[in-house]
Amino acid sequence: MIIALDHVQLAAPPGAEERLRAFYAGVLGMTEIHRPPALAARGGCWFRSGTVELHLGVEAGFRPARKAHPGLRVTDVQTCAARLTACGAPVIWDTGRPGHRRFHTEDPVGNRLEFLQLTASD
Repeated sequence: MIIALDHVQLAAPPGAEERLRAFYAGVLGMTEIHRPPALAARGGCWFRSGTVELHLGVEAGFRPARKAHPGLRVTDVQTCAARLTACGAPVIWDTGRPGHRRFHTEDPVGNRLEFLQLTASD
């Protein structure tokens, strides 16, 4: 029945769009994509890189996701970590998943993100 993941939705507080754009487009190099007018009126922003889409929607009473997270596969996890460190984002390496080099970080509103790269043995 399920054939693909269409997008991942994360929440953000009202008024965070510029910080999200600076992070997802500026730091991560994702492209902001336009939303249908009815959805754009709700606030938030959407981003794409290749086939990956992240939708950040405004939520009153927002609380960042601390455990739930998208796992984003990258071509060079070390370069990604260096880029995030340079912009002041935390980089917490995790060796708990064999065959993967990975770390967790937070976006500007505190949502947890995982970046990973398969190791040569996989």
